[in-house]
Amino acid sequence: MTKKISVFLLVTILLAAVPLAEPQQTKVYRVGVLLPGEAWYEIIDGLRVGLRQLGLEEGKQFVLEIRDTKADLKAAEAAARNLEQEKVNLIYATRTSVTIAAKRATGDIPIVFCAGTDPVTLGLVESFAKPGGRLTGVYDPSTDLTAKRMEILKEMVPKLRRIVTFYEPRNPVAIESSKLAREEARRLRVEFIERPVASVEELQAGVRALKAGEVDAFFQLADPMVLGQAQLIIDTARRIKLPTMLVDQSLVGKGGLVSYGVSYHELGRLSAKYVQRILAGVKPKDIPVQGVDKIDLVINLKTAKQFGLTISPNVLARADKVIR
Repeated sequence: MTKKISVFLLVTILLAAVPLAEPQQTKVYRVGVLLPGEAWYEIIDGLRVGLRQLGLEEGKQFVLEIRDTKADLKAAEAAARNLEQEKVNLIYATRTSVTIAAKRATGDIPIVFCAGTDPVTLGLVESFAKPGGRLTGVYDPSTDLTAKRMEILKEMVPKLRRIVTFYEPRNPVAIESSKLAREEARRLRVEFIERPVASVEELQAGVRALKAGEVDAFFQLADPMVLGQAQLIIDTARRIKLPTMLVDQSLVGKGGLVSYGVSYHELGRLSAKYVQRILAGVKPKDIPVQGVDKIDLVINLKTAKQFGLTISPNVLARADKVIR
């Protein structure tokens, strides 16, 4: 009996000396997010929804390290460089301009993009089917829709003669958009007035200087700086009764006249699977770029009526959403 007790005590002491195994903790991935301004938070909302649908819970399995670069390309490069140094698991770039900046400023980190200009043409990937590098993501044809937007605007404003636009001339996406708009304006025999701006302050001054009757419509190009000042543009346009053709459909609900493009929220939701797969270990080069086919025409009929503008039944019948 004494021997059994001694053995029991010895086993008890040995077990007490062994540290208890701690429960295995789920790894929390860090996703660096680059966006050029407030307007793109809608993409982030969509990303969160998409990741949740894929079973990833924010705060427990991933966190978003958001960097708002305020449409400053140098700030975007610096933010991307810092995120790589901080060893986040990947960078999520919400627009083409910040994607280009992130690629230029980093060397190894995977990048998931939402690109509004052909990523092959820009050299972001080798092809849609085989990206071939450390970048992949979702492509929406925002820039490619430039000519169609102008065509729709001409339908909605039959007496259209002069269109004004603002853009940042150092932005390659804005340059491409302005070229396409210029060509379509020539085809439609409409005067296209281009006003390049080097800063937000210059843009604000140019918008505030617009006068009633000076031009017949405002045409938005794919430019982060301009989109960042969208509410000022809309408010000014409403004051002088200037029709606006916009890129971001959410702006139509804020008083803009019309937009033709993809839903930013849906863009973010669709791109979530790229983030999920890369976090799971899949290489960007092995994930084909996906194009977004759903293009929405959104019209604010209330704004049209305030301007005394009658939208033809033909155009209204093609609208995916009409705000009355």
